[in-house]
Amino acid sequence: MYDYIIGQITRITPEYIVLEQQGIGWQIYSPNPFAFRLKEELQQIFVHMHVREDAQMLFGFRSLDERELFRKLILVSGIGPKGALAILASGNPSQVIQAIELEDEAFLVKFPGVGKKTARQMILDLKGKLGALLEKVELPSLEDELPLFGINPNKHELEEAMLALTALGYSEKELAKIKPSLEENEQLTTTEGYMKHALQLLLNLK
Repeated sequence: MYDYIIGQITRITPEYIVLEQQGIGWQIYSPNPFAFRLKEELQQIFVHMHVREDAQMLFGFRSLDERELFRKLILVSGIGPKGALAILASGNPSQVIQAIELEDEAFLVKFPGVGKKTARQMILDLKGKLGALLEKVELPSLEDELPLFGINPNKHELEEAMLALTALGYSEKELAKIKPSLEENEQLTTTEGYMKHALQLLLNLK
């Protein structure tokens, strides 16, 4: 089907981006839409088309590794496209791959919609079966590989990040726990920065 689309990003929302190509605006759902930028230059988005009875949806990724892991995840019982997007939203597929290979259920259950049963299923279905993705990931201890990120005036960017996290399935209760830390971090100035930092905080909550 489709491998990638090259076009100009004309809109970014908490759930999807719009990529214009030859007069057509493609609505493309992404793990973190704010990782993209509104630019006049053409951009390449790797895509996956998901077809169900009531809809056809395009999912877009900045790298082939992200798309490949997405495709592996949606094959696991209990994980749909939305759940796979939430898992990939941290922007670091190697974290997820490490957790699967090291059978770290405690890390995997931190994602929205992933309980112990689903985490165990992910390990059973995917451990040792991630192909070329494994070749790019070293497996020392998981803790050594997880990056840790730290009153900011960028209220609009913070609220955009909160909306995007809600769309991924995080609850208001979870977001309320991390929002003070985000507001106090003066180094965060962009929506993408808030997203990355928030996701790391959320993964450390449970």
